[in-house]
Amino acid sequence: MRNHDIVIIGGGPAGASTALFLEKKGYLITLLDQAFFPRDKVCGEFISPAADDIFADLGILKSIDAMNPTRLCGVALSSYEGTCYQVNYPDSADGRTMRSLSVERSILDNLMIDQVRNSNVQLMEGFKVTDLLFEGGNVCGVKGYDQTKTKFNIKAKLVIDAGGRNSISLRRLNLRRHSYGRKKIALAAHWKNVKELGSYCYMHISRPGYTGIAPLKGNKANVVLVVDKDFLAGADIEQFYIKTVLGNRERRRILGSGIPVEKIRAVDSLAYSVKKPSCGGLLLVGDAMGFIDPFTGEGIYMSLRSSQLAVDTVQNAFDRSDFSAKNLNNYYLLRKKEFREKNILSKILQHLIYRPSLCSQVVEALAAEKELSSMLIGAIGDYVPAKKLICFKYFLRLFERVLKQYQIKRFDTGCILPTKELQSGRK
Repeated sequence: MRNHDIVIIGGGPAGASTALFLEKKGYLITLLDQAFFPRDKVCGEFISPAADDIFADLGILKSIDAMNPTRLCGVALSSYEGTCYQVNYPDSADGRTMRSLSVERSILDNLMIDQVRNSNVQLMEGFKVTDLLFEGGNVCGVKGYDQTKTKFNIKAKLVIDAGGRNSISLRRLNLRRHSYGRKKIALAAHWKNVKELGSYCYMHISRPGYTGIAPLKGNKANVVLVVDKDFLAGADIEQFYIKTVLGNRERRRILGSGIPVEKIRAVDSLAYSVKKPSCGGLLLVGDAMGFIDPFTGEGIYMSLRSSQLAVDTVQNAFDRSDFSAKNLNNYYLLRKKEFREKNILSKILQHLIYRPSLCSQVVEALAAEKELSSMLIGAIGDYVPAKKLICFKYFLRLFERVLKQYQIKRFDTGCILPTKELQSGRK
């Protein structure tokens, strides 16, 4: 078996992109995945506009566009059976029209793996990693078995774990932190005969949780329902999913005569955080490094971006022949800085969406204040900095609009007299 500079665990977007970025630097890389591609994966299949630039850097954007995938021009948002408002993505800072991507994970992952196959990366499908190898307290490789149950040991100067929420590093090193707050579960399925969807990602907040609906080619849609795990106690998952999805008026309208075409799939413990490894020789990328709530946490983009952030740290480690935890720590600092504000925004929105009255007032205020709603959608799309939303100025403007909408509604129902400002504005 050849020498290895880097072993990467996991062939999803995080692992494949990391392999492709580092292969350009001339490293000898082996990418392992226990599956054979194409393979299916539970995912919202909504890829934010900011991912296009990374796909271009990877050399696969043209291949994606050649498939004529579904492109979305914004997000349609409704709260607790209220009006559904459509918000288009704002233009980028350099004036580009921004569009998100909606494509099935089996197609996207296989396209990325094809790019890996055409590179100098050694791809080993059907190889399951069962443990890490250690030398002097640092990771020095991996071991496991292939599809024939033949065992293998592979040594490398650096191991990069892109194995997702169930990665070997999280289990072996006990890196996953205890999750506080509501424990969520996502139920997902593809639907067919969905003919009323426009070019938007549909986010509907209603009891007992919320849904994300992403249109796909061929009158199909990916429908993901997120609820508190407690709601599923003793329930039939399929019946609960269909009843809840179709229990919302707006979802019934846009899904029409659509029906699920597959068994309902579940992903438990959605949002979680991870401790960085204390040992050297190991980096975590993608979901192996944690995941924020899918209402704002665009997982595929974060996976791609984290692989980009890892490149300079990896190159520095090889240049200095220093794979210690201290030297690799720069990657974790960069990642924390990159996603800090997005994590805060996600937590704020999570507190909001489970407060029906306040949530509905905020959604109505956003619908009436285009600049504020555009900033939010741009932040969800990962190209407007989230820090622009988690500041006093944004919250003050939003509060003022919520108050104004409330006063208008009270006046329209004859409850209170309008202020002079409102009187002059309504003449």
